[in-house]
Amino acid sequence: MSILNERAHTIARVLIEALPYIRRFRGKTMVIKYGGNAMVDEVLKQGFARDVVLMKMVGINPVIVHGGGPQIGSLLKRLGKASEFVQGMRVTDAETMDVVEMVLGGLVNKEIVNFINQHGGAAVGLTGKDGDLIRARKLLLRRDAPELAVSEIIDLGHVGEVESIDAGVVHMLVKGDFIPVIAPIGVGEDGRSYNINADLVAGKIAEVLKAEKLLLLTNTAGLLDATGELITELDAGRVEALIKDGVIAGGMLPKVRCALDAVHGGVKSAHIIDGRVEHAVMLDLFTDEGVGTLIRSR
Repeated sequence: MSILNERAHTIARVLIEALPYIRRFRGKTMVIKYGGNAMVDEVLKQGFARDVVLMKMVGINPVIVHGGGPQIGSLLKRLGKASEFVQGMRVTDAETMDVVEMVLGGLVNKEIVNFINQHGGAAVGLTGKDGDLIRARKLLLRRDAPELAVSEIIDLGHVGEVESIDAGVVHMLVKGDFIPVIAPIGVGEDGRSYNINADLVAGKIAEVLKAEKLLLLTNTAGLLDATGELITELDAGRVEALIKDGVIAGGMLPKVRCALDAVHGGVKSAHIIDGRVEHAVMLDLFTDEGVGTLIRSR
């Protein structure tokens, strides 16, 4: 068989494998948390934009929620302002919040929108302030330590958590064949802006939209077991056991909790996938093997 014929057969096999998934997911909503290497590597950024446009072209409704921690840190450094973190969360005073809004709602959001539009999509950028999309409340951390008689409450400033989601503007955009691209900035009752973890925002939006899938892009192969092997699929019960055994810990713990909350809240499944793999979203949606870890409610 010639190289040309071999390539043609490979393409045909890929399309045939993808067909039942395209049929199954047509008209469904997929919420994708976009972050990590996929947001900084040029090849991966272009590949992600193409994936999103292809999803829309075959009748799937992608909704993007993005992070931007490294970009925020980079601009703060250029401005001569040090970044301070507590339990992995950025301490955000009023000045830092101005930078967060500028980076997330401006630079990063509009770059993603631009990439998608360059590849034939019709993306619209939003923050949680638009259409009253994300109502937030201040997040207060609790620290317990043996030397403390009572728990210490840590105020991180303009760091928030989701109080409620009004997805009306998202429904309107999806119905109009647009691709919403959402920066995780919410607004509180006091009118202040709050920086919210993008995984948590993606999970809550997926719940409200009753999404078919929640896809969380990470910088790891997925969820690994105690021997370092990839866990391809698990349910809520096994997740709790892995947390108890300490297998799920550190930065993966809030991501897994977010995925669990989403599936308990009505999302069909959540996927923690390797954003370092080119076209990871397509591989996860349209192939039998998928990439990363699938989490179901049961």
